[in-house]
Amino acid sequence: MTVELRVAEGWLTVCELEALIPGRGVAALLPDGSQAAVFIDRQGRPYAISNRDPFTGAQVLSRGLIGCAEGRPFVASPLLKQRFDLSSGRCLDDDGVAVRTYPVRTAATS
Repeated sequence: MTVELRVAEGWLTVCELEALIPGRGVAALLPDGSQAAVFIDRQGRPYAISNRDPFTGAQVLSRGLIGCAEGRPFVASPLLKQRFDLSSGRCLDDDGVAVRTYPVRTAATS
């Protein structure tokens, strides 16, 4: 199984599903030069958000800590600790801030 992100060009294969460790993220370079942070939760659900921390501009969200608040999975930035909902991209600590989310799926390898 592979993990794929939906980008402008279509579905982009990021990595093998087995390469993801629950609670840890990986960064993926996208065709447009931006980066995505890809995660898998303990139930095996994949998520992808922008890797760019909007508070600092650093490409670090893939290195953040994973948690859950009110049943919603989030990643906390390793720099200033703001939490971003992995489903919506919304910052749980500042309603006026959000990061991009990407449709993500797993697909059988050929």
